Amino acid sequence: VQLVESGGGLVQPGGSLRLSCLASGFTFSRYAMSWYRQAPGKERELVADITSTSGSTNYADSVNGRFTISRDNAKNTVYLQMNSLKPEDTAVYYCHTKGIWGTPYWGKGTLVTVSS
Repeated sequence: VQLVESGGGLVQPGGSLRLSCLASGFTFSRYAMSWYRQAPGKERELVADITSTSGSTNYADSVNGRFTISRDNAKNTVYLQMNSLKPEDTAVYYCHTKGIWGTPYWGKGTLVTVSS
């Protein structure tokens, strides 16, 4: 299993970014996918997740209405569209899934910095 995030960078407050996570090594369409983030000095937290079949989504209260998670099963990719970014969104963002036995898999992360 390999998860590779991309799309992070420096953005001004109020700006937007779209993160991508390219998955390989497993049948992507069968697994729920999640985005987590970890800010400096803080614990890793769930940002959003999306189911495998219905595509139902769930968001942390802090990002609800500003972030959108989506997936393209044909491209083995999950996305996180982030709008109206705030300085408190600054963090390393990680792609995550759980294997058939509940084994967690993580990407290496992509850094998002929101600053003027």
